[in-house]
Amino acid sequence: MTPARKKKLRTLLRKKAAEELKKEQERKAEERRRTINERCGPSKNLDGINEAELMQICKEYHERIAKLESEKFDMEYDSRHREYKINELNMQVNDLRGKFIKPPLKKVSRFEYGKFEKLMRAAKKADHSFRANLKSVGPSTKFKLDEDVKETKEKPEWAAK
Repeated sequence: MTPARKKKLRTLLRKKAAEELKKEQERKAEERRRTINERCGPSKNLDGINEAELMQICKEYHERIAKLESEKFDMEYDSRHREYKINELNMQVNDLRGKFIKPPLKKVSRFEYGKFEKLMRAAKKADHSFRANLKSVGPSTKFKLDEDVKETKEKPEWAAK
């Protein structure tokens, strides 16, 4: 390709790109106008109308705004409610995961296990010997009334003879 031909090809590509860009801008502007007309309705001609007609137009716009605001509020409420439910469910899932995770088992050497077993046997033997060494205590006079204590110190009649 010659340099002149390359230059001509570049200019043609630039012109084509510029045309495409203009078409894209026009399409976006038309889409914008159509959306505005759809949402707001056709524009009202306010030239030469009386006060009653103007009041009627204002009431229509007010009703439309109130309706749109109530729909907006409902959508926002539903959105917040769904977010709350999602958050609650995520918390429940995390709680369930936290409760039922199996801990990894640790390796225990036989030597350590043997020591533990010997300690347990010694503790059981000590428990039995402790019970055997307890003193048996007879009836105590510690919690009796003074009258009862005096009576027990006196000898019975059959023993005095």
